[in-house]
Amino acid sequence: MVKQIRAEGGDGAFVRRDVALETDVAAMVAHAVKSFGKLDVVFNNAGLEGKLGPIETLTAADFDETFAINVRGTWLVMKHALPHLAATKGTIVNNSSVAADIGMAGATVYATTKGAITTLTRTAAIEFVKAGVQVNAVSPGPIETDMGARFFGSLDNMRGFAKSGVPLGVPCTPADIAEAILYLASAQTRFVVGQTLTIDGGLASQ
Repeated sequence: MVKQIRAEGGDGAFVRRDVALETDVAAMVAHAVKSFGKLDVVFNNAGLEGKLGPIETLTAADFDETFAINVRGTWLVMKHALPHLAATKGTIVNNSSVAADIGMAGATVYATTKGAITTLTRTAAIEFVKAGVQVNAVSPGPIETDMGARFFGSLDNMRGFAKSGVPLGVPCTPADIAEAILYLASAQTRFVVGQTLTIDGGLASQ
């Protein structure tokens, strides 16, 4: 990915960290600031679907692992990025999911973490806006990624679901979500605070 960014005229850096560990998150944020001199935008995208299945088949360890990455990780990044974003009057965009808004049997833990992200976004937005930092979120529907393929068993299964279950008739693509993130990180959304932008082809509107 860094090679692709540089090939297209940009600059990038990669550092491997575990967002569930506070020391790793602090080091990651420090690495970004050292590499580029400042921090303007944070996109909290690290996440996993965790173990899927009926509640009675899941363990407390399954619950804790998914929450550690999806919720604790997002919270830690926001915490450590805040001082740097306050200096630049920057922006945070969190990654929620349409799973927070509709019932998804077999994905109770994942869906609950994304509900937590939506709430975290609202509450942190009110707190952070006093420091000049804007916080919003995106909420993708079925999206053509490796995680999406695991959710549905395959990309073909996902496309079949979208054809009949999503009003637009197709799944989201990563580019659809990227455009929404760029919008939320832009000056055009100066007055948008604590909102979650749903990009799901109409799935949650039914």
